[in-house]
Amino acid sequence: MNQCAPWDVVVVGAGAAGLFCAGVAGQRGLRVLVIDHASVLGEKIRISGGGRCNFTNLHTNPTHFLCKNPGFVDDVLHRYSPSHFIALVKKYGIAFHEKHRGQLFCNESSKAIVEMLMAECHKGGVIIQHPLSVQAVRAPHDAGVASFIEKELKHHNLDSNQAANESGFWVLQTSNGFIQAHQLVVATGGLPVPAIGASAWGLELARQLGFAVTSVQPGLVPLALDPKDQQGLESLAGLSMLVKITAGQADADRLKRTDLSEANTKISYGQGIFTEDLLFTHKGLSGPAVLQVSSYWQAGESISINWLASQDTGARFDESRHGGKRVDNLLAQFMPQRLAQAFSDRLGLSERRWAELGKKDRARVTDYLTNWQVKPAGTLGWKKAEVMLGGVDTYEINPQTMMAKRYRGLYFVGECLDVTGHLGGHNFQWAWASGFVCAQALKAAETSRSSEPH
Repeated sequence: MNQCAPWDVVVVGAGAAGLFCAGVAGQRGLRVLVIDHASVLGEKIRISGGGRCNFTNLHTNPTHFLCKNPGFVDDVLHRYSPSHFIALVKKYGIAFHEKHRGQLFCNESSKAIVEMLMAECHKGGVIIQHPLSVQAVRAPHDAGVASFIEKELKHHNLDSNQAANESGFWVLQTSNGFIQAHQLVVATGGLPVPAIGASAWGLELARQLGFAVTSVQPGLVPLALDPKDQQGLESLAGLSMLVKITAGQADADRLKRTDLSEANTKISYGQGIFTEDLLFTHKGLSGPAVLQVSSYWQAGESISINWLASQDTGARFDESRHGGKRVDNLLAQFMPQRLAQAFSDRLGLSERRWAELGKKDRARVTDYLTNWQVKPAGTLGWKKAEVMLGGVDTYEINPQTMMAKRYRGLYFVGECLDVTGHLGGHNFQWAWASGFVCAQALKAAETSRSSEPH
């Protein structure tokens, strides 16, 4: 039971955004409490990047994010850049390297990032309580706050006179009594990886308070294929190759705001086109290429794969040089032998030589290689997703402060917002940037509040 003076800030969620925000705010003189329902903190950070944590990307900019309100992302990102976080990582002596296209990974364990965030919180005098679950939240001046507090005080045999003058605070009923705060930061993340404690708490709170919340779905997630589409490809599990892949619709109308009063409204973020590695699995398709386009794909739509990517096919299809080759051997010039065999079998041309094919069959081969259309059966769900698409509508949030427009003193940061980055460290940079912007606003808001006449 916590009956001390109200905290300047209570942060709900001890993930990347929450811990970073708390550390920055604490070092600026605010009394900060972080609470989380998990028994072990920072698990999503720890397991990220294969245990090495892809903590940012040198090339992070708004084009690497999906959001119905793109200008919102720009306003936040320019306030805290990758170079800022890299400087912090260097300050702690954490060795790192660039792996691919600006992606920065720890040389050793991702635990170093968790330990750094904890150290930053310690420097700011931040108190962290866990496991501690939040059962209910009351907004300041809610008509029911006084009775809500009084009931809790009586339950714990405390002075109920406190209830009359404390209704101007955010009040959180927790598994260990109630907590009061001048400002509340929601940093509870999204739904991916439920095994490590992911929940919809932040989204549910937003809805209860009247905020618009877009439909959510798994993002950066492998795609499953129907058995008929998977037929003949089962033996390819584990094989990968560079492809050019496309999903989603380029129709600009699909980027417009939709009626969010409909619970099942799906948000389209346009079209995604990526040249990355694709990985065959026992259930379908994965690898960076597929994870990237999964954020643009909508159920019922097809994806398109160019297996030749940017390869020059002219010389390799030259009949004078390769006309005597069987189709499977010809395809093996562009791709692994196993995949070439599987494709030529599916085309029914394995035993045919290139010179024997007519114009129609040659066009069929070329189209198959450059515009392979397949309609995924679905995603592999939240257990395999790396991020959540959708969330609290950013039109509800001030990008200069991360404060909700409906409630003074209520902030949302990180993944619970309708902001989703591409694969490659962009989502972590969003966590740092949104947490930083929020912490700066908390400092300003607290200074302003404390200077007001009582």
